[in-house]
Amino acid sequence: MEEKAAILEALVFASETPLTPERAAEMLPDTDKKEILSLLEELIRQYEARGGGILLREVAGGFQFSTRQDLASWVRKLKAARPAMLSPAALETLAVVAYRQPLVKGDIDRIRGVDVGGTLKGLLDRKLVRIVGRKDVPGKPIIYGTTAKFLEVFNLKDLSELPTLRELKELQEP
Repeated sequence: MEEKAAILEALVFASETPLTPERAAEMLPDTDKKEILSLLEELIRQYEARGGGILLREVAGGFQFSTRQDLASWVRKLKAARPAMLSPAALETLAVVAYRQPLVKGDIDRIRGVDVGGTLKGLLDRKLVRIVGRKDVPGKPIIYGTTAKFLEVFNLKDLSELPTLRELKELQEP
């Protein structure tokens, strides 16, 4: 059991994207998904109990190591670079897509009150937004939604973890 946990830990560490239980099961063929999830949950508990600078988290349908939020300033000092920032327009557009998806560009334009073509292209380039299909109406406009990378960047397991309107208002109150 300890050997499997060690292998799983190494796989999560080496994976460039969050490691899904299904992918881990492919690497450990004698281990089923239920056992993998159990091992990952135990690893999560061990990292939390340790209280170190690194945590194992479930993100975007998989598992990934990350530094503790309260230590981010130290990591930024080491990297000596500011994190890639999104403009206010990009954040607003991304929020509309995240909360209203799936939706077409015309809906985003109407909600924001401006043309979001350039902003939407930038979000597509950063792989935070993706094309999910085409709407079955004349002109067949493209339908947009968020990506797994969006969940990863914002440290969310899934879209249900997005803050509600009430939670957002509470954050703004002094």
